[in-house]
Amino acid sequence: MAICNLSDLRSFLKPGQCLLGLDPGSVIMGIAISDPGLRVASPLMGLARGKFTKDAAALVNIMAERNIGGLIIGLPKNMDGTEGPSAQSARTFASNLLRRVALPVPDMPIVFWDERFSTAAVTRFMIADDMSRKRRLETVDKAAAAYILQGALDALWTQEGAPLR
Repeated sequence: MAICNLSDLRSFLKPGQCLLGLDPGSVIMGIAISDPGLRVASPLMGLARGKFTKDAAALVNIMAERNIGGLIIGLPKNMDGTEGPSAQSARTFASNLLRRVALPVPDMPIVFWDERFSTAAVTRFMIADDMSRKRRLETVDKAAAAYILQGALDALWTQEGAPLR
């Protein structure tokens, strides 16, 4: 597995592989998945955070079941573009995946994606859709992961001008 830039992601993916988007919050990790054509991100689930080994095992199961070829991990930057404690936590999580987990795909790429405003944007959509506060709390993390992943997918298409395959 390698940490890479979005522009390098193409060289790691095989036809038919999907991407997994992660919004690694401290309480709930939002998880989203792309379609095999890398056009659309869909919310998958919110994973209650626990010990790293338990979280990693759940991710490995999802990756194996869903033909995942790469990870897009939300990187929570400060408003001025610097990285604070939350960004360091996301980087540590990725580093632990690199060092401690046997993933179903050798050299699986990890791309960090700036996630500023993702939760706020998703919450605004939910409020505009008249979603109850309880329902928003149940779905905001996986919806934020889909928002992050969709941003990366859109950037892939903008960079390439065509599908990755």
